[in-house]
Amino acid sequence: MAEEQPLYLVGYPEMDPVTDAAPIGDYDTGYSATPRLKERTTGAWLTGDDPEERQFMHIGPVELSHGGRIPNVQIAYETWGELNEDASNAILLCHALTGDSHASSKDGKSGWWHEIVGPGLAIDTNKYFVVCPNVLGGCQGTTGPASFAPDGERWGPRFPQITIRDMCRAEARMAKQLGIKKWHLIAGASFGGNRVMEWAATFPEMTGAIAVLVSGPASTAEQIAYAHLQKLAIMHDPMWRGGNYYDAGPGQGPTAGLGLARQIAHLTYRCPEEMAVRFGRTPQRGENPRFGGRYAVESYLDYHAYKLIGRFDANSYLTINQAFITHDIGYERGGIDKVLESLTMPALVVEVDSDRLFYPEDMKKLAEALPGSGELKTVRSAHGHDGFLIENDQVSTILREFLHKIGDA
Repeated sequence: MAEEQPLYLVGYPEMDPVTDAAPIGDYDTGYSATPRLKERTTGAWLTGDDPEERQFMHIGPVELSHGGRIPNVQIAYETWGELNEDASNAILLCHALTGDSHASSKDGKSGWWHEIVGPGLAIDTNKYFVVCPNVLGGCQGTTGPASFAPDGERWGPRFPQITIRDMCRAEARMAKQLGIKKWHLIAGASFGGNRVMEWAATFPEMTGAIAVLVSGPASTAEQIAYAHLQKLAIMHDPMWRGGNYYDAGPGQGPTAGLGLARQIAHLTYRCPEEMAVRFGRTPQRGENPRFGGRYAVESYLDYHAYKLIGRFDANSYLTINQAFITHDIGYERGGIDKVLESLTMPALVVEVDSDRLFYPEDMKKLAEALPGSGELKTVRSAHGHDGFLIENDQVSTILREFLHKIGDA
């Protein structure tokens, strides 16, 4: 018997091709949510679950920026294409905040960039060896709070605070085991683009070129404020239990808080114009907002909460979110400007014209500050920050042109 689905936005005319009405085009993740919450308190991938197309690598202990270490780190990752003889054709993809390693499926039909990564596509896997790891602290196969600590219990709230710098160090260890001394290109958007910038600052000798889409060298005050609200949403959920919820039983996890965090975040991923055009003040079908029902836009946000809790872990969200809050490539390096001046590798900087999380004016400043950057490239979208996941034709053209510019591997 098929799992019963909750009622969300349906039948709103005229439907946009990327609307979240059923059937849903899922643009914010690689792997889809599974009904794990009927069996446990977290949507994390756990040992024993179907690995699907994930590969796993043990990289040993990782020393952390703020002290301490994580022993026996496992990285979940996926690859496409073949590494050439001199290992010069490798591209690293960095996923967004709640993303995963599944940029594209082997059959090319799913994944968060499946229309961009693949044979003959912009990131051509007939030519390049493409690697996408799940980030350290994540919950889709890489060591994080839902993983087992050395004492045999789940890390939970004991998982140490990590930084984007730590994430990049773990990925550098992965690269070494793969036989990669230098990436031809490191590319990412949003939180993934923040990792791209940290990669370039921490390992310039391993970074051939960078593609930074709707990202920045440090988190802004406004971004920190939004992230703070997301953190509080989870921590104020009584079911969070200070992070000790893994043994609480099915349905007893902090899903309400995690869902609310996602709704807060999702508002920053879209834009006011889209909300006005798609939803306006239209009620959800079959509901009356004046008598306890919802408007369509409320249903839309509820649906995004529902999607996330089925594939993510609240403690992992807190861990990655805090790394986003503290992101600063200039920390202990003499400041952001000094670091940016030193990043002389070829650089691509991309804005989305309707973005209200990484504003176009900030992307322009970044392009001007990076010595290796050419003209700022613009993605035109009615969907805000998420344009980097939606406007695949435009993103493909931009990436294809940049890869041609920096030359074949």
